[in-house]
Amino acid sequence: MPNVIEISDFEAPELDVYARLTEAQLLNRQDPQNAMFIAESPVVIERALDAGCVPVSMLLEKKHIETQAKHVIARCGDIPVYTSSLDVLEQLTGYKLTRGVLCAMLRPEQPDVESICAVSKRIAVLENIMNPTNVGAIFRSAAALGMDAVLLTPACSDPLYRRSVRVSMGTVFQVPWAYIGENIRDWPERGLERLCRMGFRTAAMALRDDAVSIDCPELAAEEKLAVILGTEGDGLAEDTIASCDYTVRIPMYHDVDSLNVAAASAVAFWELRNKHS
Repeated sequence: MPNVIEISDFEAPELDVYARLTEAQLLNRQDPQNAMFIAESPVVIERALDAGCVPVSMLLEKKHIETQAKHVIARCGDIPVYTSSLDVLEQLTGYKLTRGVLCAMLRPEQPDVESICAVSKRIAVLENIMNPTNVGAIFRSAAALGMDAVLLTPACSDPLYRRSVRVSMGTVFQVPWAYIGENIRDWPERGLERLCRMGFRTAAMALRDDAVSIDCPELAAEEKLAVILGTEGDGLAEDTIASCDYTVRIPMYHDVDSLNVAAASAVAFWELRNKHS
């Protein structure tokens, strides 16, 4: 039987993780063993559980206990399951819940860059992408379109922020990822040198007149390729572009000069995927 607890006190400390802790507080760098994230919706929770993430508690709409959340509740053992009607939950959390189910989970230990790259042929590198929605969307495209892994520069948004996890549809738990460096000085020079040592050629996605087209045969023939995508407004840093093996652009029509980074990632991942795997 699930350990169902009806919400009667909005100020209960057990609910802080859902209602009052910021993303930075959930990350809890001072106590990484107890750092948490929030998974939202049964599909996302299932994918997190499949990846070995450990649940701490759940918060859900009462009607879902015996319906769409029944299976994930059973998988989570005897953790507390806090429940109420949807209007009470939205009053508590301050925003509209996706499918009325949240699960607080311990953050998994992330693999290191070298172990990820040792078994990868195609990786995405996100440079300073700070919008959690874009990060989540890029992960979803990476999972769907053949990327083996995602690396993030230190200034990137956390893939386990609630919005990133939700937008990714839980693919942040399916695609291996790691930060390439611990501070901003580790990118681009040190990070690109690191990729080079691991046998990767680097492709900077940038709108340059001297860029090669994304359907360039040389790109497709590269054994190991890192596709590097820049931040939403400014794109890739000049130093990054200058240090990459290729500068690559997506041909466009009707005088459209650029795509959102998440949309561009989908095009790039499909065209540059490892077609021989």
